[in-house]
Amino acid sequence: MTRRLPALVLSLALGLWPATGMTQDASPPQQGAILLADDVRLMADERLVASGNVEAMYDNQRLQAKSITYDQKTDTLTIEGPIILQQGDSTLVLADAGELDREMRNGLLTGARVVLESQVQLAANAMVTVEGRYSQLYKTAVTSCRICETGRPPLWQIRARKVVHDQQERQLYFSDAQLRVLDMPVFYLPRLRLPDPTLERATGFLLPSIINSSLLGTGLKLPYFIKIGDHRDLTLTPFLTNKSRTLEFRYRQAFHNGDLLIRGAVTDDDIGIDPTRGYLFAIGRFDLKRDFELTFDVEVASDDAYLFDYGYSYKDWLDSEIAIERARRDEFIRGALTYYHSQRLGQSNSTLPTIVGNAQYEKRLFPERIGGELRFGAQAHGHYRSSDLRTDGADLDIWADGRDMLRFTASADWLRNWALPSGVLAEVQAGLAIDHFDVTQGGGIGLSSATQVTPSTSVQLRWPLVKSSANGVTQVIEPVAQLSWVGGSNPAIPNDESTQIEFDEGNLFSLSRYSAPDRRERGLNAAYGVQWTRFDPDGWEASLAFGQVFRNEREIEATGVPSLTDSSGLQDRFSDVLFAGQYKTQNGLTFTARGLFDDGFRATKAEARASWYTDRTSLSGTYIWLRNDPAEQRPDNVSEWSFSGSYRLARHWTGRANWRYDVARDIPVSSGLGLTYTNECVELSVNASRWYSSSTILQETTNITFTVALLGFTTKTQENSYTRTCKN
Repeated sequence: MTRRLPALVLSLALGLWPATGMTQDASPPQQGAILLADDVRLMADERLVASGNVEAMYDNQRLQAKSITYDQKTDTLTIEGPIILQQGDSTLVLADAGELDREMRNGLLTGARVVLESQVQLAANAMVTVEGRYSQLYKTAVTSCRICETGRPPLWQIRARKVVHDQQERQLYFSDAQLRVLDMPVFYLPRLRLPDPTLERATGFLLPSIINSSLLGTGLKLPYFIKIGDHRDLTLTPFLTNKSRTLEFRYRQAFHNGDLLIRGAVTDDDIGIDPTRGYLFAIGRFDLKRDFELTFDVEVASDDAYLFDYGYSYKDWLDSEIAIERARRDEFIRGALTYYHSQRLGQSNSTLPTIVGNAQYEKRLFPERIGGELRFGAQAHGHYRSSDLRTDGADLDIWADGRDMLRFTASADWLRNWALPSGVLAEVQAGLAIDHFDVTQGGGIGLSSATQVTPSTSVQLRWPLVKSSANGVTQVIEPVAQLSWVGGSNPAIPNDESTQIEFDEGNLFSLSRYSAPDRRERGLNAAYGVQWTRFDPDGWEASLAFGQVFRNEREIEATGVPSLTDSSGLQDRFSDVLFAGQYKTQNGLTFTARGLFDDGFRATKAEARASWYTDRTSLSGTYIWLRNDPAEQRPDNVSEWSFSGSYRLARHWTGRANWRYDVARDIPVSSGLGLTYTNECVELSVNASRWYSSSTILQETTNITFTVALLGFTTKTQENSYTRTCKN
């Protein structure tokens, strides 16, 4: 006997139906399955047959099929395809036919195809699901490449006798796996494990790289990632060539209040003087109580050439530092201890300040009676040289090479602004600073102890003028003038902190342009500047600024030599003229330039930067010019170009190039070329680079690196534009 129900959408809880009549202590019944169909029949043998736009939903699963037959006696679903089974948001199963239990957790699907994260596809003759966790696929082909109905094989695929997908651990286990490229067998693995695309971190091998180096030889890098827990991991990378044996490592850990990163390498080679070489870099940051933050970094290398030889870093100064600081709206506290190591040829670390300590405190107050702002500051600085020399060696200064120094500074400043008639803005500043110095192992030149009291005051006037045109253009021009006076004189102590002077638009109106309080610009000074900015409704903007400093007399040291270097731009009573400008467009083009020009309009220092970023293009270039200045350890002029860029040549091809050239010496510094092919399932990258060296401890090197990445598992394509399309 058959009972036919109306061909309407029917929604009911089947005997997929949870049993009723539960005891009082039993858990509440589960939500039953929902069945939607055009036609439903209840058969005499306790079978329910649903056909026509059939959908069954249970838990987070949704099943679509041509027809579903539910047998209450065996508690199974017999499904006629084509079948579409959606499991959560990440797994889609397609099949020809199947048989499942009422919770769709156990059963068999034939002609199955599984799609994970819309990327990885697994096609099998049959698939068995076990407890909703394991999916066993037999005679399986796995790929993340786009498969078109042309009969052509995918670019790559993994064929396996059996594949087990553990949905809880999010892992794929292959038995008798074979990697094929364009259906040609490449290599065979009896066992293989890969993470599924939903897993971001899993223990296993990462992308290998083949490297050919003129210095290190030809070799292979094969990283192995170890997941230690949810918050830490370790990556070990053997790097083996015919000239070198290296083990690279990287350790990461995230804490509830910070993070830690350690990386380094240990090498056994015949390139350096010592066959055992290595380096260690570490960075850490931790949030402490009361808004304090602890940071540290460690940089150590076995020899001065190791980092350059292996391309880990091209720094010529290594610095290790531990610091604690707190920054609030009206208060700043910082303390730091730093260790420096020079890798420059000809520099002795024993006569350089390798251990440096700094402490700083700043506080802002806003008194109502006098108005304005009060700023209080305190600093402590000290540096140590390991040398005990009390005499001056073959260098440009006159001080003992083994000197050590301590400096203590306290300051108080009052600032207040007024708006004058016609829109003129006035700012008045008055301050007092006390500096104390102690010099040890200073020899017979200069003072071993000195204290200097420095009063200061300044008046600054600004007149911002704004003009808006009928066509939407807005222009702003702002002339600025400042008159300042700084009392006292610089004591006869070594200049160890303010050795490099940067004069730019950021400190044009500062009372002192020295980089530290061990030197101050004294006497009566004046500065002027004008800045013009234009905003265009078409989306571009431009700005131009220039300025200059005047002083009543040149800055002279207590020893009689000039305080400011020849290339600082501030060495004379009338400073060099500062020019700075910028141009930006809405299509990603930016040009910035600044420079110092003397009275003959010859450049003292200059730099220019240009960049252009679009969807297909990324270009940037820099030019720098520095006049020779032995006082700044620059015996020759510096003139250098650098360029880097990438261009998407076609849908799947991207080219890259970089170049750095020393114009003053007419020699290249470095160059590089790269080409990458990317689609939805593979990324092939080849890069060539060359470093040129005139150093006696560094050698010129040429490196060629080739990397292959099979995308779709833990490594995904950058964007959908790389995905290939099928041609009809």
